[in-house]
Amino acid sequence: MRLKGRLAHRFAESPVLLLRLPAWRSRMVALLIIAAFAALIGRSFYLQVLNNDFLQEKGDSRYRRDLEISASRGRISDRNGDILAVSTPMKSIWAIPADARLSPEQSQQLARLLETDPKELARKLASDKSFIFLHRQIPPETAEKIAALKLPGIGQNTEYRRYYPTGEMTAHMVGFTGIDGKGLEGVELAFQNQLLGHPGSRSVIKDRRGQIVEDVGSIRPPQDGEDIRLALDSKIQYLAYSQLKQAIEQNRAKAGGIAVIDARSGEVLALANWPTYNPNNRESLSGGQLRNRAVTDAFEPGSTLKPFTIALALEKGRVRFDTQIDCAPGKLTIGTATISDSHPHGPLTVAQVIQKSSNVGAAKIAAMLAPQEMWDMFDEVGFGQVPELGFPGEVTGRLRPWKRWRPIEQATMSYGHGISVSLIQLARAYTVFARDGELIPLSLTRQEPGVLKGTQVFSPQTVREVRAMLEMAVLPGGTALKAQVPGYRVAGKTGTAHKLEGGVYADRYVASFVGMAPATEPRLIVAVMIDEPSAGKYYGGEVAAPVFSSVMGAALRTLGVPADASVRVATGDAEKESL
Repeated sequence: MRLKGRLAHRFAESPVLLLRLPAWRSRMVALLIIAAFAALIGRSFYLQVLNNDFLQEKGDSRYRRDLEISASRGRISDRNGDILAVSTPMKSIWAIPADARLSPEQSQQLARLLETDPKELARKLASDKSFIFLHRQIPPETAEKIAALKLPGIGQNTEYRRYYPTGEMTAHMVGFTGIDGKGLEGVELAFQNQLLGHPGSRSVIKDRRGQIVEDVGSIRPPQDGEDIRLALDSKIQYLAYSQLKQAIEQNRAKAGGIAVIDARSGEVLALANWPTYNPNNRESLSGGQLRNRAVTDAFEPGSTLKPFTIALALEKGRVRFDTQIDCAPGKLTIGTATISDSHPHGPLTVAQVIQKSSNVGAAKIAAMLAPQEMWDMFDEVGFGQVPELGFPGEVTGRLRPWKRWRPIEQATMSYGHGISVSLIQLARAYTVFARDGELIPLSLTRQEPGVLKGTQVFSPQTVREVRAMLEMAVLPGGTALKAQVPGYRVAGKTGTAHKLEGGVYADRYVASFVGMAPATEPRLIVAVMIDEPSAGKYYGGEVAAPVFSSVMGAALRTLGVPADASVRVATGDAEKESL
């Protein structure tokens, strides 16, 4: 045993097995360990004290949320402050699918409150998105019931739904918004930037179930949109809308439009179309209902353009008020085309050409003018140009370059064929006859009293003569006896035009009337258009003039405009205007 112990001792002391490490290696290992600990301490200090953005960002991404605070869209009101569009607070229900672990019973309860199919709800909650809306803009009382369920991963926030108190009556004027609060039609779209406002936001801490456990604070307060006060007068708008609707029903017409303009300020006091729609219920709307026809549709205005041709001829000194124009035998051939009057006339004065609405007389007067002179005048009164009213979809109409006019085209344009305009263009053009020759811009918004600058197109003397002719058109012997307004002198012009279909004039008509009152000092201009009347009458004096009379009379009384004539109304048979 002793021998074995001595042998083992000697074996352990064998120089072969003896390991000798250099002193510098042990010191280096110790230094490396110390350096590693220092690096760890330095990194910890850097991340937690000097630059903690990374860890904060990772923490925030899991628990912190920036919630949008909706801004209220600006209100739209009429000139008297009556509300036409307002935003009401609603609730929208959202979900974080990863956190929305609902039991079958909870899913059934939520689906019932949201009035949706449980399978559709399950499909949404199975989404791989980090955030989804389950239902937008539900009533607050329903949202309260959902909140009471305390469902994991299900939350709600406040949004605003647009409400239109006047419904169909102002639909085309005011327009509407989409579910995201952006304007899609009418004033809502035209004034989108002013009405929209800017949403705010706030930061919150949420737990893994999506419930808010701490409100960190507001980042940005919401800025509500601006309120817009329109020039529109709700009382006059109702008159215009109801009378237009009644006329279309009585005449079994396809469509129609009406515009009421304040001749002193250029303000649009009423603008209505039919067919229309309810902006509070837009689930089943068609394109035809949405069209603001008074602004977006162009039509051949017919004889409502004759006063402009006559005014130009007076201005250029080619004719006078009482110049005789030979209109016999009621026909005029130019090239291969023949222009006809509704019934033959003999010699007519220039004033009677307007009163009787003679196509032959208008064409002969147009022949005294150069094509460029007529084109320049049409251009000056706004035809062939965007009206710049601010509505989306405004049309320019059609005014061909004068160098391409043939003699027959110049003749037909003198009485409103071969040229197209929108109703709002036509109403604006008639401001030259209401304001002693001055064309003024139109405005959708209420204007403060002041000096309105326009463009002088005709001299005051020319306009006074044309206005006298337009008065004759609504008196016995004229084409618009039904346009008379008890207690007021009226000046206006009928229009009846065949519709152009496939390049050919068809037996379908557009009936129109544009006029002003009181004729001594015009305050209002009313333009009416009835598309395709089919109840047996189609002349502007029979179909459109009665609408003008009803709306003009009621509007003048609403505004308190003093009467300028006796209450007696002339009766008798009106002349039929030429087509």
